[in-house]
Amino acid sequence: MSAWKELTTVDQWQEVWDRSSDKPAVVLKHSTTCPVSASALDEYEQYLSGKPNEDVDYYLVKVIESRPVSNQIAEDLGIKHASPQILYFKNKESIWNTSHWSVTTKHITAVLD
Repeated sequence: MSAWKELTTVDQWQEVWDRSSDKPAVVLKHSTTCPVSASALDEYEQYLSGKPNEDVDYYLVKVIESRPVSNQIAEDLGIKHASPQILYFKNKESIWNTSHWSVTTKHITAVLD
């Protein structure tokens, strides 16, 4: 089973961003105070507990607790911040992103598998 790793520093994000040239990554931006975000996290974890795409690395950023990381992700990808928001990227370019109630296991599976 794949699991997500939490990004808490801009340096950690920079490593993921740089490594995306070799391996694509998905980041879920999660607000620990939002029920919609709690639902998105459940959907993300449901996807990961099944048969996730093993060619992708999976991460989570808590947007309140790690605001600088969240802001840097938005800047680097050129995608306006939302929460919850899921971002799939490789080669330092956005492939797909969506937010709020569109973060579902079905949607993630359709994009990644």
